[in-house]
Amino acid sequence: MDLDVVFLGTSASAPTPARAPAALLVRRGGERLLFDCAEGTQRQLMRSVLGLPELEHVFLTHFHADHTLGLPGMLKTFSLRQRELPLALYGPPGLRELYRSLDRLIGRLSYPVELEEVRPGEALERDGYRILGVPVHHGVSALGYAIVEDDRPGEFDSGGADALGIPFGPERGELQRGESVTLADGRVVTPDAVLGPPRAGRRILLTGDTAPVETVRVLAEGADLLVHEATFSEAEHDRAADTLHSTARQAGEVARDAGVRLLALTHISPRYFGSDLAAEAREVFPATVVPRDFDVIEVPFPERGEPRLVPRGARPERGETKPLDLPGAVA
Repeated sequence: MDLDVVFLGTSASAPTPARAPAALLVRRGGERLLFDCAEGTQRQLMRSVLGLPELEHVFLTHFHADHTLGLPGMLKTFSLRQRELPLALYGPPGLRELYRSLDRLIGRLSYPVELEEVRPGEALERDGYRILGVPVHHGVSALGYAIVEDDRPGEFDSGGADALGIPFGPERGELQRGESVTLADGRVVTPDAVLGPPRAGRRILLTGDTAPVETVRVLAEGADLLVHEATFSEAEHDRAADTLHSTARQAGEVARDAGVRLLALTHISPRYFGSDLAAEAREVFPATVVPRDFDVIEVPFPERGEPRLVPRGARPERGETKPLDLPGAVA
């Protein structure tokens, strides 16, 4: 199953000509999970190869404007499409209060919005994976999120299956799914006879805004991808501490200590070039990238290679746009 992260907004508090504020989309198979929804997020989606999908799940890391201002407009656009499918909105405690405050902006919608407040350490169980609320340190009600896949069955031993006389066909598929099978001669073969040890699923951790904190390091242990904010360079270490943000070097130290496979820096202040922050983090953790808007990071299973940055992987060819389908619209 494919798993990747589409970076829709990689700037810090304010947009720039090159970077929109915070938003990213995780694609896992056919699922689309949006994390944060800053100003202009729906337009970023429309500018991408994705268009504006019928999102079913939106997660907010916290309620600062540079992470939420795009939410009212996007919800209203869905309603203009006459959407009926429910949308689930998740966030730290205070989410319901935030939504009530937006009611005057949003007005009546054509579909239900289901609100779920997530507390640090709480897990949302999904089919084949879970989403864990990660405690962070930003001075307000805030969360990171870890996407943790279930363990997978071990590798199938074809030679061992041949030796046991297991025919080609559904029996082998059942064993690969962890089910015992009964052969034509009455023998029962259990999965452990032909499967190796379980293989770990993939893990992505998204910090949102945070100062360096031990809980992130612990929960990022061995992660395939750590997306960590890097609002400041080490030259402004004191300012980062005062505002409860991180420097690029600090993010690199977290990645190094957690033993992750790839570090992606985001929430980049307009005062820096991405290459400068990348160089700072790489002094302590070489496997660091600084995605631009519309870059994609692919996260394969470990046996299929390392996570890799695909520059402009979600940006359409010049001149291509996806039309917005609104009932009654005039072209």
